[in-house]
Order: sequence, then C-alpha cells, then structure tokens
Amino acid sequence: MKKLCEIAGFLLFLWGAAGVVHELTGWFELWGVVRKLDFLDGYEMYASIVMAVTGLVLMVASDRLGRRT
Repeated sequence: MKKLCEIAGFLLFLWGAAGVVHELTGWFELWGVVRKLDFLDGYEMYASIVMAVTGLVLMVASDRLGRRT
C-alpha cells in the first residue's frame, strides 16, 4: 500500500508540475492532464497547483505510514 501511495503521489506531482510549467511557458504540451478536462476551462493553473500539492502531501503521508510499521 505504501508503494502504491508513493507512485500515485509522484505521478500527481509530476502532472501538476508539468501543468504549471505548461501554463507559464507553453512547454510540456503532451503532459498536461488538466487541460484535457473541459470543466476546468480557465482554471488550469489553479488545478495544476492543487494537483502538485496533493501529490506532495500523498508522498509525505506514505512516508509517514512506512515509518510506523
């Protein structure tokens, strides 16, 4: 379970960071997961930041889970 949370957190962080870089510079056009969702039109930057932060929180939480057991 710990490894699954780490992988999911890393992917969320990677996609969120790529979305932020894409919104700022126009790079990483193919990695943008958020821009493919129509209901987030106009809020891509905010959604990418939330996705990156959620990924970081998930990675930290999985690390703390691993220490307890």
